Amino acid sequence: MLQSIIHIALVVDDYDEAIAFYTEKLHFTLLEDTYQPEQDKRWVVLSPPGSVGTTLLLARASRPEQQPFVGNQAGGRVFLFLNTDDFWRDYREMKEKGIEFVREPQEQPYGTVAVFKDLYGNLWDLLQMNDDHPISLRTR
Repeated sequence: MLQSIIHIALVVDDYDEAIAFYTEKLHFTLLEDTYQPEQDKRWVVLSPPGSVGTTLLLARASRPEQQPFVGNQAGGRVFLFLNTDDFWRDYREMKEKGIEFVREPQEQPYGTVAVFKDLYGNLWDLLQMNDDHPISLRTR
């Protein structure tokens, strides 16, 4: 059996402002932006640079009960994990672009990590795994 998680849905307030944040500040690639008239929504898929795995599916909050989850999909916990091949390059650039870090960089047994907020307040780990870690990008 071969399976994989292809998309993670991220509830957003506005497609275009979310696309701008992820493409301009995090360098994500916009893979698809297709209007679906039968549901009056867009199918918006983004991917981190160089990634061949799971993608981010932007899902606009379309009902009142979805709105409270914009920026709080994980109840205040870190929700998404952005693995990089060069932590300090990306950390400095993100700071220069005004991205707010809520936990400063720390060395952990598995690698270097800091926590930042996306445009809606969802918490992300920016991390670089140690070279001997099974999911290190630098040993691929």
